[in-house]
Amino acid sequence: MRDGPPKGYSQMPVDAGLVLIHAFPVDSSMWGNQVMAFRHQLQVLAPDMPGFGGTMDAGPVMEMEAAADYVAHSMRYAEIDKAVIVGLSMGGYIALAFAKKYPQMVQGLVLANTRSGADDEAGKERRKALADRIRAEGLAFLVESPPPLLSAAAPQVMWDRVKRAIRSQPAEAVAAASMGMGARPDMTADLANIAVPTLVISSSDDTLIPAAATKPMADAIPGAIYAEIAGAGHLSAVEAPEEFNRLLREHLVRCDVDLGAGGTAASGEGRN
Repeated sequence: MRDGPPKGYSQMPVDAGLVLIHAFPVDSSMWGNQVMAFRHQLQVLAPDMPGFGGTMDAGPVMEMEAAADYVAHSMRYAEIDKAVIVGLSMGGYIALAFAKKYPQMVQGLVLANTRSGADDEAGKERRKALADRIRAEGLAFLVESPPPLLSAAAPQVMWDRVKRAIRSQPAEAVAAASMGMGARPDMTADLANIAVPTLVISSSDDTLIPAAATKPMADAIPGAIYAEIAGAGHLSAVEAPEEFNRLLREHLVRCDVDLGAGGTAASGEGRN
């Protein structure tokens, strides 16, 4: 772990927003706790990725770069010039693509429960098989037996919330996202070029993307800070919102974001 932001960062508070990019196969509703916690301190944007949450169709493959383009479009529409970009799981893949393509719009970065590497061939085949099954059968099987998005200790009410979020997505959007994740490039070589304060978060009980797969990013990103949330599963922001928010608040300060600027969540975003 390295202490502090990279050299050259201003210590004066800056007017920047907070952008929250959701995981797979849910939508922006997963960020409800974070939107409520920060919406009165700065402008918060939690966009649904293409095809999710009733947004425009993503086409047969939702590529991570195309999703990053959509985030940039959403920021411009909300008149957010610069933001701390937070991505969890699939959102982390998109956040990395965004930081590479739109560095001038990034005040800071949070990469949670994600990794920089591409899928191996077996992983790509699993993504395609999932997409094919969703297109053939719909989402009922995924709602009934979702991936381990939460820890074994998560309460049923939390699982019910996650299952509702999955059930509400268009099947084609989930299939397209699965294909897009399988097609994503290896971003590991780009980590050394990240020049903003970065927080890397993992969870002790994440079996989808274990800490061992997430932590190396913190070692590769200049000045990055690493934190592990004890007892939480893959959707750490959902299962451990208080600890996630504490880490996020500390990082916003580290990014010199003015938390007294005030703001509201974008209309309809981060809904519960």
